[in-house]
Amino acid sequence: MTGPVLVTGGSGFIGSNLADSLLADGHEVIVLDNLSRPGVEQNLDWLRARHGARIHPLRADLRDRAALREAARDASAVIHLAAQTAVTTSMADPIDDFEVNARGTIDLLEAVRATGRRVPVLFASTNKVYGCLEAMEMAEAADRHLPADEPLRAHGVPEGQPLDFRTPYGCSKGVADQYVLDYAKSYGLPTAVLRMSCIYGPRQFGTEDQGWVAHFLIRALQGEPITLYGDGKQVRDILHVSDAVAAYRSVLANIDRLSGRAFNLGGGPRNAVSLLAVLREIERLVGRPLSVSHGDWRPGDQHWFVADARRLSAETGWQATIPWREGLADLAAWLRAHRVRPVPERIRA
Repeated sequence: MTGPVLVTGGSGFIGSNLADSLLADGHEVIVLDNLSRPGVEQNLDWLRARHGARIHPLRADLRDRAALREAARDASAVIHLAAQTAVTTSMADPIDDFEVNARGTIDLLEAVRATGRRVPVLFASTNKVYGCLEAMEMAEAADRHLPADEPLRAHGVPEGQPLDFRTPYGCSKGVADQYVLDYAKSYGLPTAVLRMSCIYGPRQFGTEDQGWVAHFLIRALQGEPITLYGDGKQVRDILHVSDAVAAYRSVLANIDRLSGRAFNLGGGPRNAVSLLAVLREIERLVGRPLSVSHGDWRPGDQHWFVADARRLSAETGWQATIPWREGLADLAAWLRAHRVRPVPERIRA
């Protein structure tokens, strides 16, 4: 790659880690971000401090077509991470969710197409494109839901699982997912889609609506109560952000061969954990019991999702390398150093 890499959402959690990896290898990076999420300006300051003039920040929104054309003009590749990321927000304002996620993505694709060059585009999709997986027969263990089908339990949900967009967020990301793949077919752009499970790690400013692993840790480290929506037996295959960055870079390095294809990206069966199991490990890390309450299930929530990432591994050699307990400890250490106020000691009478 001879020109800069454009990373939309490059000040966000995954984006800043990915930008840092590219910059560390000598690439110039255009970071397009509207800085709307609290805390992400700290990620941008961190990138500037580490990499100086090789980072080119562009404060702009995905709905700004002129800014997209400017950002794409000299880009050698595009990694599209910017999005409205919360199901709850999409339920409250589905039109805004559509404008950012669906319309913003096609506007970005058009900005890339207007360059007249075969610029690679990688898109951050989501496991929510597979819907609630309601047809999956489930069993229940002491602390988790599990599929009754043994091969599914052993390997996870494959890319061949029928798409079933659910909730406005699932619909907007699913529409974008399909447009990105179609631009490879219709226009010959080298594009690929990564359908992500739960990514966590340093530089994540998790909230109750998005980024639940970091949110749980932040609340626990600050001695604040945690609300579980549903029974807490939901299972996800959590993936450390350094492994996610490696996956994006491996697909980008092989984009000519992988163009037009979608890949699942997650921690796989070895990193499949229930919310309850994560909370138990967090209690161990903070050294005290947590205050946990329960709320109603959220729309579109999957009882069990584990990504079958064997296609990605077979095509690129990528593997998830960081076990979830080790990764959780890494995030806790980063949060203690950079994000969380210490819990005040109780005043004794």
